[in-house]
Amino acid sequence: MKILFAAAECAPFFKTGGLGDVAEALPKELREKGLDIRVVLPYYQQMPQKYQDQCEDVLSFYVDVGWRHQYCGVKKMMLDNVTYYFIDNQYYFGREGLYGHYDDGERFAFFQLAVIEMMEKIAFVPAVVHVNDYHTAMIPFLIREKYHWIQEYQKIETVLTIHNIEFQGIFSAEILPDLFGMGTERYFDGTVRFDDNVNFLKTGILYAGRVNTVSPSYAQEIQTPEFGSGLDGVLRMEKDKLSGILNGINYTMNNPETDPLIPANFSVADLNGKAVNKAALQKTMGLPERDVPLFAIVSRLTHQKGFQLIMDEMEYMMAADIQLVVLGTGDPGFEQGFRNFAGRFPEKCSVSISFDIKLAQLFYAGADLFLMPSAFEPCGLSQMISMRYGTLPIVHEIGGLKDTVIPYNPITKEGTGFGFYEFRSFYLMEAIKQAAELYKQEPAIWQELIRAAMATDFSWRQPGQQYIDLYQLLTGA
Repeated sequence: MKILFAAAECAPFFKTGGLGDVAEALPKELREKGLDIRVVLPYYQQMPQKYQDQCEDVLSFYVDVGWRHQYCGVKKMMLDNVTYYFIDNQYYFGREGLYGHYDDGERFAFFQLAVIEMMEKIAFVPAVVHVNDYHTAMIPFLIREKYHWIQEYQKIETVLTIHNIEFQGIFSAEILPDLFGMGTERYFDGTVRFDDNVNFLKTGILYAGRVNTVSPSYAQEIQTPEFGSGLDGVLRMEKDKLSGILNGINYTMNNPETDPLIPANFSVADLNGKAVNKAALQKTMGLPERDVPLFAIVSRLTHQKGFQLIMDEMEYMMAADIQLVVLGTGDPGFEQGFRNFAGRFPEKCSVSISFDIKLAQLFYAGADLFLMPSAFEPCGLSQMISMRYGTLPIVHEIGGLKDTVIPYNPITKEGTGFGFYEFRSFYLMEAIKQAAELYKQEPAIWQELIRAAMATDFSWRQPGQQYIDLYQLLTGA
C-alpha cells in the first residue's frame, strides 16, 4: 500500500512539539510493517546541515498560488529506510521559526498545492494521503474540489490527524481566490466557512475520509464545548468517521537499558541504576543527596500544562519533606515563580529555565515522581517517557493522560502512577501527598508500581497496526 504522509514538521529535521515526534516515529513503524510510505515536508532553513547535505534535487516546477507564480523545488533523502521529500522555496521557508509569520496562510497554501502537484510529477500517486493538523488539512478539499480533473487522483483516500484542535488555520474568505485560485462557492454555502472565515481544520474534518486524534479520550473530549475549540458541533456531526489512536514513544531513544545520556543504565529486572541516577540528579541540580521523594517537571511552563495549580500549592509542597526539580521555559510568570521558590528553599527546590535534552533524560531517569497536571492534553509523551524510566507520573485524568496512566488504587495496591480528576489545586495536592506517603511508608509496593509502569508497552507497534487498519478500512485493501 502506498501512503504519502504530509506534515509541517518532523524530527530529527525540525520540530516544535508532538507532531514532529509522530511524523518521525509513525512512518518508520509503518515502513517496517511493509508499507510504501513516504513523507513530505517543507524545506526549512532550520534543517541541520548534515541532513541538508544528504538531500538530492529531484525536480522543480512552478506552483500558482493565486496570481503568484512560485518556484517549487523537490528534494529527496532516505533516512532509516524511509523516503523523505522536501518542498523547497526559500521565500516561504527560509526564515527563522517554523510558524508564527504574518503570511502563514500563504506559506501553507503554497505547501499544500505543491504537495498535490508533486505527486503526479514524481510518479507517486498513493492510495492514501495522510495529513496532519491545519497546515495540511486543506489537501483533502483541494484534491476533490480543485484537482478533480486529474483522473489518477480520484481514487486517493485521505486521513486527517488532529494533534491539537486549538490550532485551526483561520483566514479571511479572500484566501480561496487569492491563494488557492478557486471560486468562493464553498465559502458562501458554509462548507469551509466558520465564524465568517475560512477554517482549514474544519474543512479537513469535512472532506477527509477518516479523522483521528492522538488518544481515544481526546477524540471524545473534542466533541464537547469545553474541549472542542468551537468545532465540537462539526465533530459530533462527523463522529462516525472520528477515532482516537494513542501515540507511542521512541523506544530506541528512550530506553533506560541503553540510554547513553544517563549515568547508570537499568531495567525492570535490575533497578539498581535508578538510585545512582537519582543521586546524580540531586548533585547536578545542587540538592542534598537525601532519600526523600524527588519530584520532577520537564515541560513548557504554560497554563495549558497546569502550572497555575502547582504555583497555588508550592508553599505547601515546600513545607513537606520532598524535593522538586524543574526544567523548562515558557510563561515569564511561571519562570520567575519557580526561581523565587528555588531561592527561598535551596535544599528543596532547584530550577533550570532552559531546554536541555541531556538534562531532561536525567530528570526522567533520576526522579521518583513526574508532575504533569495539564488542563488538557491531546496525548502527551512525557508521562509515557517517565514511566519507561520508572518515574511515576502524577497527572490530571484528561485526554491521553487518562489513557496512559493507571492511578494507584489503595485497595488493590496496583497502578502505574497517580491521578486527580477535578482540575483544582486541592486535588493535585492530595495526589502529591498520597504519592509521597506511599514512597515513604510502602517501599515494596513502590517498587511494584515502578515495575508495572516500566513494563507498560508504549511502543509504536500497536498504534502502527491501528493506522494500517484505518487505511485498509478506507481503501478496502
